[in-house]
Order: sequence, then structure tokens, then C-alpha cells
Amino acid sequence: MTETFKNFIAGDWVAPSTGDYFEDRNPADWNDVIGRFPRSGPDDLQRAIASAKRGFAQWSKTPAPIRGQVLQRVGQLLVERKDVIARAMTREMGKVLAETGGDVQEGIDTAFYAATEGRRLFGRVVPSELRNKWAMSYRRPIGIAGLITPFNFPLAIPTWKMFPALLCGNAVIFKPAEDVPHTAHLLVEVLLEAGLPPEVVQLVHGQGSVVGRALVEHPDVPVISFTGSTETGASIGATCGKMHKRLSLEMGGKNAMMVMEDADLDLALDGVLWGAFGTTGQRCTATSRLILHEKIHDKFLQMLTARAGKLRLGPGLDAKTEVGPLIHEEARQKVAEYVDIAKKEGASVALGGRIPQGDKGGRLECGWFYEPTVLTGVKPGMRVEQEEIFGPVLAVIKAKDLTEAIRVNNDVKYGLSSSLYTRDVNGAFRAMTDLDTGITYVNAPTIGAEAHLPFGGVKQTGNGHREGGWEVYDFYSETKTIYVDYSGTLQRAQIDTEFSP
Repeated sequence: MTETFKNFIAGDWVAPSTGDYFEDRNPADWNDVIGRFPRSGPDDLQRAIASAKRGFAQWSKTPAPIRGQVLQRVGQLLVERKDVIARAMTREMGKVLAETGGDVQEGIDTAFYAATEGRRLFGRVVPSELRNKWAMSYRRPIGIAGLITPFNFPLAIPTWKMFPALLCGNAVIFKPAEDVPHTAHLLVEVLLEAGLPPEVVQLVHGQGSVVGRALVEHPDVPVISFTGSTETGASIGATCGKMHKRLSLEMGGKNAMMVMEDADLDLALDGVLWGAFGTTGQRCTATSRLILHEKIHDKFLQMLTARAGKLRLGPGLDAKTEVGPLIHEEARQKVAEYVDIAKKEGASVALGGRIPQGDKGGRLECGWFYEPTVLTGVKPGMRVEQEEIFGPVLAVIKAKDLTEAIRVNNDVKYGLSSSLYTRDVNGAFRAMTDLDTGITYVNAPTIGAEAHLPFGGVKQTGNGHREGGWEVYDFYSETKTIYVDYSGTLQRAQIDTEFSP
């Protein structure tokens, strides 16, 4: 019998006011129903906001080091349940078990890092320009943070947002992607078991167009953090701008890996296979463009197609699988449409470009699989070179030198991640400066961010804020400036400041 799950609102697991549910299915086997989850409505969100206000009143007064201790326990529980959560996530999202284990590990790292920040929410004390006066600042929580997260990292991305928000003293309302509600449920269970006061976190399942929109538009939610498409992010940005909300956007990418003529080609090959086809290409940092120096183009392309053609597709829970399914039928259809667009624009399919055929044993027939695909003859400006596909499709572009490679890399509307393989230290440092992205890797692929460094991009990838690392704690807190004048007289800043030794 299919299990029915609930929202977590006002300190209790509750059914949606709508009485409506949606099914969560395994993308590797669409006949496998994981559970039924609430298709919530605005009334559910309204109750969640009322509860979060009460939670904020309590949690914001809790000393930050104590908040850090709660997150330390969260990290410990995630360590204990890593394998269980990873398997549940693979069944729900599709990526291979090694990757979902890494997804949980990123949540663990984020929890332990956040715990230390409970003793490091630094303010500043600076000299006043006036005598017998102190000038200082400190950081304080803001209120309720609305967190809207995507499907591709069902635990890691929610923790990037949630743990810093909680450490800073905010209450959170968590709206996960409809494709991965079960992992969200497991995360909230961990938070509650770790001792987080129940009204500090609310879990509201449902459609982005209903619950997500209501969350963004509600005047009592002053902070919104969203990861998803650039188009949706632009709409959210317009709303939050009009309502004077604090907003963090992490959106699309069209990331390029550049391989120069002096590169270690075997190392670069390992990198592009992982960058392009890891997570079935469903990463905002995925390597979706490969810019090859003309002197090694043909040789490297031959190496690439030979190795990529041997990648094993299958369910992520199968230990032999290297590439899992796409998240749903619409995602696979989008990939197929872009391959057709590429051919119409004059590119060639050097590998893949189709739904797997002749599946022995029926391992793939019930899932949303697509062969790892390599497109050659791609020219700058083609749609497959410019637009985010979010699937296992790699567009290969030829460049005459590093200057042209950098120009091609930068000539897209996104600016998330970039990668350069070279032995030339001068070229590497030039690229580090000139590549127009928020993240650059040298001799590593475009994926692989670490939890203690800022993560995010420029241009239409984001709006200037960063997740991860130390910068995210500034986003989830406000600076308050304090002046204490103990002179006993009126002192006027900028006026009574004449020099007098």
C-alpha cells in the first residue's frame, strides 16, 4: 500500500487543507510509487507563517552558540543515517548511489561548518570620531526565510539555505521541489530529532505555482532564497523587488571546460566525463560545453567518444550504473528536442543522441533514460551552445588559442562555473582573471564545489549573493550599528570633530 505523507506545520505532521495529494515516483522505474505527498494550498502556507512567527520569537532569542549545538547534532544524525538517506534519495531522484552519498555528505559538512559559525557571528568595534564614545555593530536575525529548492540536490541545496538561516536565528519555511519531497521529509525529521524547536521549521509540500508563489508574495516573509531556472528567478526577483524583500537567486548555467594543447589529456578526459555526465548532466554547474584547442581537438574527441560510449546506464541503486535517468519524462523530451535543434543548426551527433534501444533485461524501459550525447561541429551562437539543456548533452567547440576559448566561454548569458586544463601557469592565472564566472577550476571539471567556500555566479546565473562559505551568513542576518556616548554632553558627529591633541 502506498504511504501517504504530511506537511509539518505548527509543530505537527498535518494533512493539507486541500485534501489533495500528488504521487512521488522513481525516475528509474516509473511504476515504483514512493508515496503520496500533500498538494498544499494558500491556507496551509498561512498556518505555516503564523507558526513560524512564533518559532522566530523563540529561536531568535536563543544564543547563537546554542543554535550551533543543535546543528552539530543535525550533522551527527546525518552521519548516522547517511546510507539510508542516500538510498532513499537515489530511489527518488535517480542519480547513482555514490552521488547521493556525496549529497548527504555535503549536508553533513554544511551542518558542521554552520555549528562553528555560532561562535563567529562577528560584529565590529571601531574607533569613534568623538571622544568618550563607542561605535560598534552586530548581526541579528531577520525573521522568516522562505526556501524554495530544486530536485537535483534534494538534501545538499536545502541545507545550504536552511542551516545558515537557522544559525543566524531565523525561522524557515521549506518548499521542496515536487519531484523530491521524500528527502525533504527525512531532513525535517532529522532537524526535529536534533532538538530544533518545532515551530522554527515548517515543511509545506506542493506546486511552485501555488505554494512557492504564495510564499514569495506574502508580506510576512522578508527573506526568500530560490534555486531554479533563470526565468522563474526573474519573476521572483520582480516580486521581491517591489516588496523590498531580501532575495538570493541561484539560477542557470552554461558552463565550459577548456582544454589547451599542453593539457594532461587523460586527466581532462576524466574531468569532462564526470562534469558532463555526472548527475546525468542535471547540475547547474554541469559541463555542457567543451572548448578544445584546435591542435588536440580530433585526438581528444576520439578519446572522449570511446570512453563515453562505454558509460553504463541504469538505475542508480545498481552498483554497476554510472549514469542514471533524467528526473521525468518532460526532462527527457527537452533533451531530445535540443539534440534535434543541434542537428538542424548544423552540428553532428558523434555519440548518443537517442533514447536507449534494445535494452537487455528491461533495465531501462520503465525509466527516463537518455544516452550520453556528444555534439560536434558546434559553433558559438548555436542554441545548444547558448541555452541550458540540463541533461547528458555535451557541445564541443573548436578554438585556436586560449584567447578565443575565453571569449567563447564568456559569450553566454550565464556565468556560474568554468574550467581550464593546462600546464601553463601564466595562462591559468590569466584565465582565472578573465573568465566571467563566479567559480573557476584549474585542472578540474566545472563541478565539485566545497561547502566552506562561497557558491554562485554572475550575469543571469544569480543576483550577487552567494551560498556556502562565510558570505551566506551575511545574507541571513542584518547588521545593526550601535553608538554609546558616555561623554555626558551633546556631541555632533561630523561637526564637533576639530583636531585637539
